Amino acid sequence: MSDTQTLIENRPPSVAHLLLERVAATPEAEAYRYPVPAASGEGPDDWKALSWAQAAERVDAIAAGLIDLGLLPEDRVALASATRIEWILADLGIMCAGAATTTVYPQTNAEESAFILADSGSRVLIADNVEQLVKAREQRANLPDLKHVVLFDTKGVEPAADDPEGWVLSLADLEARGAAHLEKNPDAVKQRIDAIRSDHLATIIYTSGTTGRPKGVRLPHDNWSYMAKAIAAVGLLSSEDVQYLWLPLAHVFGKVLTSGQIELGHVTAVDGRVDKIIENLPVVQPTYMAAVPRIFEKVYNGVVAKARAGGNAKYKIFQWSAEVAREYARTSQDNFRRTGVASVPFGLGAKHKVADKLVYAKLREAFGGRLRAAVSGSVALAPEIGYFFAGAGIHILEGYGLTESSAASFVNPGEAYRTGTVGKPLPGTEVRIADDGEILLRSPGIMEGYHGLPEKTAEVLEADGWFHTGDIGELSPDGYLRITDRKKDLFKTSGGKYVAPTEVEGQFKGVCPYVSNILVLGADRNFCSALIALDEAAITGWAEENGLGGKSYAEVVAAPATVALIEGYVKQLNEGLQRWQTIKKFKLLPRDLDVEHGELTPSLKLKRPVVEREYKDLIEEMYAGAREA
Repeated sequence: MSDTQTLIENRPPSVAHLLLERVAATPEAEAYRYPVPAASGEGPDDWKALSWAQAAERVDAIAAGLIDLGLLPEDRVALASATRIEWILADLGIMCAGAATTTVYPQTNAEESAFILADSGSRVLIADNVEQLVKAREQRANLPDLKHVVLFDTKGVEPAADDPEGWVLSLADLEARGAAHLEKNPDAVKQRIDAIRSDHLATIIYTSGTTGRPKGVRLPHDNWSYMAKAIAAVGLLSSEDVQYLWLPLAHVFGKVLTSGQIELGHVTAVDGRVDKIIENLPVVQPTYMAAVPRIFEKVYNGVVAKARAGGNAKYKIFQWSAEVAREYARTSQDNFRRTGVASVPFGLGAKHKVADKLVYAKLREAFGGRLRAAVSGSVALAPEIGYFFAGAGIHILEGYGLTESSAASFVNPGEAYRTGTVGKPLPGTEVRIADDGEILLRSPGIMEGYHGLPEKTAEVLEADGWFHTGDIGELSPDGYLRITDRKKDLFKTSGGKYVAPTEVEGQFKGVCPYVSNILVLGADRNFCSALIALDEAAITGWAEENGLGGKSYAEVVAAPATVALIEGYVKQLNEGLQRWQTIKKFKLLPRDLDVEHGELTPSLKLKRPVVEREYKDLIEEMYAGAREA
């Protein structure tokens, strides 16, 4: 048996056990960093640190507090909060109490939040602030199982006459109860951890639901324990790393990062404020971070806009440097694949050195100057953007997984990564491609099933453990996976040709530096069309230089000059497509798509049916009286 197999097969029953091991091994080592706003409310945040021993003390208090509230093993505790240090401590406290976390995005509306809490049978809600409390109060009649609401931040909370006694607590109150409970029964938490079995429920994560009601994915303790060991076995990270964690922890991608960190023992800097990412990177100086493609797209669009604003000469230098970066990345990756050495010809290497001084070094500094690798997941990253960053020395390792597979099933292997693929399976994960191209997975990370939905579970999970992902993909002879589309998103034109819309959409994002979101259409139609939303910051900068300064976003996208600009990029896209894939018509949307309007999931995936319903008139306008092109 290999060392990797031993590591994975000898895993403990839960992450709670892993936490005990980590605290025993490195009690004084730094575990977490988190920002505390300056007392004056102005100036930079003050970053505080928690050692593993300090973190464990708070986790024990939270776990004991929950036990004191009457929580039994596998009882559900909902967690509705933005990403912050308290989220992690609360989640670990829930697990160490033997209970199970139900994750809820803080931006979820009151009705859907109530559905998740009721469907999961959550008995306690641990939440960010008064906003979440208001939702719970609104829906209390629909939440008979909910006995307590615990708040991280009690600012603005007023007593309500109809609140049951003790219904609202602060996190400090819960920890104080826990401390008192531990004085009477010092082994209370350890006893709960000792009783956890690998098949006990640890987490229910509700799929963000691109269509219909979300389904609760039941993930037992063994899923997270396996993930922690498999992430360590890949060898990408070590105890010396510093991770910057801003992803939503209600999403499986953010959540799995907390398990891997406990196994490895590295530092994690936690701050979920997306508007603080650019400010935080030079302060945190991470060696590793995970993100969704939209973040890299926004950075890329911002770099392009800044170069264009610097005048024609600067923009030409940037364009040249960007092409050198892509050529350098493609060549070095191809050579590494063939020879095991990431070499490039002398001339290309010389050009790359010049471009590095002019452009790439500044870009790396913006990421904190120490970033070894960034993992991208959730949706596909446009290869042209991936090659640009790779050539600039910011190595984006695409990975792949689903909520139903505890997030991480594939990841690109360090130096041997291949842009445009999601890499190789994690140790312990099996993969096969079905006859229709669907990716099937089997591993210790696969869910137990959908909560209360045995029929839905049976649709995707075979008796022998193979899970149907719903994604279409291709495996290279040496095991690298390329995702081509979602099975349900593939469509056939009226001419009988299949189109993978996400592939076309990804190519457009690599061509057009002004796009934010694009939806390619054409099911049962005689040609493909697209709805395009532009990146507000990028297009506003262009507008200033082109006689449209001072106009609103809606006015800018409606201007003939803007339509002509995007038409040029659409033509450029079409040059690289098969005839039946080409975009014959497009419409620019009057505003960008967003989570608040329900067009994107909280992990920034496109909700296609929602967008198609909302912009039905624009779609019909493109196809009105259309003939085969």
